Amino acid sequence: MANIKTDLSLPDSLYNQVSILANEMQIPENQLFILAMEDYLHRHHQQELLKSINEAYADGLDPSEQAMLEGMRQHQRQLAETEW
Repeated sequence: MANIKTDLSLPDSLYNQVSILANEMQIPENQLFILAMEDYLHRHHQQELLKSINEAYADGLDPSEQAMLEGMRQHQRQLAETEW
């Protein structure tokens, strides 16, 4: 994978925290930035996905989905009542 070089301007206090953590983790500071950005992008993607799912179900279940849900509830009840 190709790397792109970039410059960042950080507040001193943030840079100091990054430097300390990178030292504790025994990794270069740029690797810590990479890990942090990967984590941020993953969480952002998950939030966007959840937002899309919530929008898709904002109007509630359609009749076929409601019927399937009720069938699953009945099946679960039967399983719970059955002795193993």
